[in-house]
Amino acid sequence: MTSTELMKSIIQRIATGPELSKDLDFDETKAGMQAILRGEIDDVQSAIFFIALRMKRETEEENKGVLAAILAESDKRQVNVDDLVDLGDPYSGYNRSIPISSFLPVVLAELGLPCVIHGLNSVSPKFGLTHRHIIQAMGLNADLSTAEAKTRLEDGSIGWSYIDQASYCKGLHNLVPLRDRIIKRTVINTVETLITPLRGRKTHSILGYVHKPYPPKYAALVKESGMETALLIRGVEGGVIPSLRQKGLMVSYEGIDEKDRVDIEPTSLGIEQDMRAISFPADMDVHNNINELADYTVKLGKAALSGEKGMFYDGLVLSASLVLWHTKKVTSLLEAADLVRSALDSGKVLARLK
Repeated sequence: MTSTELMKSIIQRIATGPELSKDLDFDETKAGMQAILRGEIDDVQSAIFFIALRMKRETEEENKGVLAAILAESDKRQVNVDDLVDLGDPYSGYNRSIPISSFLPVVLAELGLPCVIHGLNSVSPKFGLTHRHIIQAMGLNADLSTAEAKTRLEDGSIGWSYIDQASYCKGLHNLVPLRDRIIKRTVINTVETLITPLRGRKTHSILGYVHKPYPPKYAALVKESGMETALLIRGVEGGVIPSLRQKGLMVSYEGIDEKDRVDIEPTSLGIEQDMRAISFPADMDVHNNINELADYTVKLGKAALSGEKGMFYDGLVLSASLVLWHTKKVTSLLEAADLVRSALDSGKVLARLK
């Protein structure tokens, strides 16, 4: 069966209405998605594929098939580190609050945990402030190859890297204009935070979520992707930074086995804030002020890395503590918070921002 014949067969089955649509198995989902990634399917049929899956609701096998297809088409590298932290923040970015997580990799690197963060410039549905915008505002190269990112992660004086979707999976990045025209979320939004092509001897996926049913679903996808552990954090705007004001939740997995479910109480770590996150300045928004917002984020981030106290500093303390605890580098969150504060107050973290 050719790619065109396969896609015709797939669409005939998944786009027949809420009662008659059929689910796909793993292999045909993977084959159909690979055909799309290779440019063998036109935009109309590709869009129908994504919309029909969404309308009937993707199954676990379909999610895994799409993820496997993207991984198969990605440039993958093994990194010579024992533990690698993979930060899977939403690729569509932030449209209400400052992404503190852009500066989390450099903090973790100073604490002995090499860390990679990944994304792209802009995509539906949020078209928000992304990590790529902030990396560029730092004056750093946002277009590293996977080989160059691997080198940074293995360099003890750096230990962190950003890698763009265009660098690790060109076929997927080519779908951004189509995704923008589809407007709504697709299966790609669900799985793309799990595609990191860089793997350590043990790789830990750190993911944010909003809706309560998602942690076990994400854990199954993390295992499918080949990463060993997952930490699911109920974070602001679906990211990996929890609220600084109220109790949150994190769920820790090894494979698909839930190991811990812990309420996150910021005040227990000495964090006292009236706001859950740093809001955008009133005169800035993602439609008109992306560059200004990125510059503003960098200004706040550098101050926090220099030890300046405030919401940005507390956000780094809270999130880095969760990662240290999950990766078993500490025995308690209090111990982790002390280590993070010591690193930030030393000023050494800022030297890694290169």
